[in-house]
Amino acid sequence: MTGETDLSKLLQNMHPELNAGEYVYCLVDSLEHAVKLEPLGVFMEKEGVTVILSKTKADKEALSYPGACAWITLTVHSSLEAVGLTAAFSQALTEANISCNVVAAYYHDHIFVPIKDAERAINVLRALTKA
Repeated sequence: MTGETDLSKLLQNMHPELNAGEYVYCLVDSLEHAVKLEPLGVFMEKEGVTVILSKTKADKEALSYPGACAWITLTVHSSLEAVGLTAAFSQALTEANISCNVVAAYYHDHIFVPIKDAERAINVLRALTKA
């Protein structure tokens, strides 16, 4: 099954879904450490290994993090080759003064926003589906 590439269809069908819980970005010393944490996501940079995991798990492991995020999934199956989706939703969130961090996975795009902005972000994204 291939993902959607048509921007108008992506926007119309993205159906943002707020996942339960609070999530954080943390640095760990190795990929092995990251894997043991069973994170939602891992990214290896030359400066260190970033993990995205539940705030609860980070607190249990005494990991530090800059702040907690809400996790929003755009449930449309977007192609990794789609053009413009990230620009469209990030512009809408920018206009609402909501910061976002985006992770594109195989099937869906995932957006992490500050906890305090979660409901506003959902409303902004839902409005974008009707534009």
